Amino acid sequence: MTGFDRRTLFRAGGAAAAATTVPVATASTAAAATGTASPGRRDRSGLTTRNPLVEQRADPFITRPVDGMYYLTGSVPEYDRLVVRGASTLDGLASARERTIWRRPSSGRMGGYIWAPELHRIDGRWYVYFAAGDADEPFRIRTYVLESPNADPRADGWLPPRRMVTAWDTFTLDATTFTHRGKRYFLWAQSEPGIATNSNLYIAEMASPLELATEPVRIAVPTASWEIQGFRVNEGPAVLIRNGRVFVTFSASATDARYCMGLLTADENANLLDARSWTKTGPVFVTNDQTRQFGPGHNSFTVAEDGRTDVLVYHARDYRDIDGDPLFDPNRHTRVQELGWNEDGTPSFGVPVGKGGPISRLSPLDAPHLVVRHFEYRLRVDGNVRELADSQFRFGPGHFGAGTVSLASVNFPDRYVRVADVLRVDPYEDTDAYGRSTSFVREPGLADRDAVSLRLVTDRDMYLTHESGRLVVARRPGRGRAERERATFRIR
Repeated sequence: MTGFDRRTLFRAGGAAAAATTVPVATASTAAAATGTASPGRRDRSGLTTRNPLVEQRADPFITRPVDGMYYLTGSVPEYDRLVVRGASTLDGLASARERTIWRRPSSGRMGGYIWAPELHRIDGRWYVYFAAGDADEPFRIRTYVLESPNADPRADGWLPPRRMVTAWDTFTLDATTFTHRGKRYFLWAQSEPGIATNSNLYIAEMASPLELATEPVRIAVPTASWEIQGFRVNEGPAVLIRNGRVFVTFSASATDARYCMGLLTADENANLLDARSWTKTGPVFVTNDQTRQFGPGHNSFTVAEDGRTDVLVYHARDYRDIDGDPLFDPNRHTRVQELGWNEDGTPSFGVPVGKGGPISRLSPLDAPHLVVRHFEYRLRVDGNVRELADSQFRFGPGHFGAGTVSLASVNFPDRYVRVADVLRVDPYEDTDAYGRSTSFVREPGLADRDAVSLRLVTDRDMYLTHESGRLVVARRPGRGRAERERATFRIR
């Protein structure tokens, strides 16, 4: 393989190598090994790897599938209307026709900024909760709700908006709703008189999808340093009930690169209307310079097409520097990625991932509860990896020949798995030595053909192998099952 051939696989120091998972290398698949990922490639769960999923849609909300359809809504850059698009797959939302279901009036109430809609199916009817200002006071934001009896939320027939009345007539936004233990709750952000913050988080029980049954309970106030950068903000709550707990993510600080996410947690048996039931941690999801994703936040949750994989939906920008007020920068794009889970049952967010193909985690067949990860750039095999992104990789075209593959780190996209004195993730170098040491042949698993084994390009008898928590290079194992399992990895 010549240096010229290898360079054609890369742009700007190797960035193009974050591409699609490559099939088992044979002469017939050599072309696939050097191709780039199609934007809508999906991983094993059916989760799209398109990033961003939809451009210029901030505050994204994607429903769980309803009668086989996903629906997406979010803030448009003009802040003047409510939109919905639908598709049978998450990836299909990228190109789905968008329908405007409501447009602000030219004057008076709700004639100002229209923000952060959420779409919910409740008792056979659709509801959109959204925030709106007035024409003469666009930042006089209050929460409203639209209702539709139709089966398809894109259809005409939405009833006129109604105001959601809370305890105070103050700045109110980012409402969501959920059920737990037979009760429906309303969760939102509001400015409370007497508290010097921009917005706090509140919860109340609902009498119906249109009104509250109880007084609000304040469950979060921005006080930590990561919550008060630029503005004192807790907003954008989203609920996920798993593993005996009720989790509420929320967003904090100004809407530029300082925007980030925190987490509230309550036991599933707790009184959710008691502020003492909730514990705050964070930040859990922040700007990442390496992946070039800035200001991730205002998220929602859905599931992938397998019906099991939890999906984090959020917005972020591709650049840090913004001219003027970040609220009026249009390029907060809708993104989706898999949500991980720690062994203790808490969510693991990882980093906002950049562009590229499917994300993989590798588990040795002899220790399926462990994963390959890098720590201080060295590779090893660990369990309970709470730094999710340290164990995430992307298969891409190899750096030294058709039919070979490379493994790029997700949170350090310019670094690839390299065989040196130890196995490491090292920055890309435009040398033959680097190309040889970072290229592998991907084969059907030596112990399970549905898994994979990774053979060195430089020696047909040497494989990546798990050895007592270490990842090493070892000679091709014999016929013994245990030895072959150590050189076989399940992709998950």
